[in-house]
Amino acid sequence: METLLGIKGPDFVMLAADTTHANSVIVMKEDENKIHKVADNLLISTVGASGDTEQFTEFIAKNIVLYKMRNGYDLSPKSAAHFTRKNLAESLRSRTPYQVFMFIAGYDTTEGPELTFIDNLASAQSLNYAGHGYGSMFCASIFDRYWHPKITQEEAYDVLKKCVLEIQKRLIVNLKNFNVSVVDKSGVRQLEQISSKSLLDYNAAA
Repeated sequence: METLLGIKGPDFVMLAADTTHANSVIVMKEDENKIHKVADNLLISTVGASGDTEQFTEFIAKNIVLYKMRNGYDLSPKSAAHFTRKNLAESLRSRTPYQVFMFIAGYDTTEGPELTFIDNLASAQSLNYAGHGYGSMFCASIFDRYWHPKITQEEAYDVLKKCVLEIQKRLIVNLKNFNVSVVDKSGVRQLEQISSKSLLDYNAAA
């Protein structure tokens, strides 16, 4: 029932993730952070089996830090995505496969912004926008309508608001809050949380 959203612009990538941690029909907590900064130019957002998401994300993050310590520079977003996909594919062929769905988002001064969609079967694809989870079903048409190659960060944040509003309206599970982070040439930063209250103000302004 968890939801991840991602959108890429000409010079940035923006991620949104709900903050609900549920076990079956029981909500365990509502302040779960599913977007992780793993380098100055790199974000990873994950959903799936709770233990797997924590362990696999930490494993990838520590290895990316180790790579920088050994070589003196960060992995590019594309290289980080290939490394992540390789390790996830190898785990699928073991006795303890990870059940995770994720986005790798980053910015490289040479290659520009990169948003990579990776699912639990280790298939990976570079996309302009995408989603994971049941909530993403309601967002495909919104992304398709409002995304354009020159989209600004303000427009992308507004698109994410439209997506969350539709999720809260149509999904039977109550996903009240979404954390939002962006990565660009200035690095990684967290934006204002999209919450039920902020969407009430958004509707009133609209």
